[in-house]
Amino acid sequence: MAKKFDFNKGLKDLEVIVQTMESGDLNLEDSLKHFERGVVLTRQCQTALSEAEQKIAILSADDNYHTQQPLIQDSNKES
Repeated sequence: MAKKFDFNKGLKDLEVIVQTMESGDLNLEDSLKHFERGVVLTRQCQTALSEAEQKIAILSADDNYHTQQPLIQDSNKES
C-alpha cells in the first residue's frame, strides 16, 4: 500500500532544500541531487493541492457555493 503524501512535511522539506542550495556550499553532484528531490517534492505538492481544489469544488457544488459572496454582509445596505 502506498504511503499518503504529507503536504506539510513536503513543503518543509522543500524549504530546507532551497535554503541548502542557496547557501552555495554544495558541490555540483549534491546540488543536482537536491534539485532532483526538489522537483519531485514540487510535483507531489502540486498534485496534493490540485486534489484538494477538486474536493473543494465538488463539495462547493453540492452546497451551491459556486458563486463568490462577501463573508460579512453590510447591514447598512438595502436588500
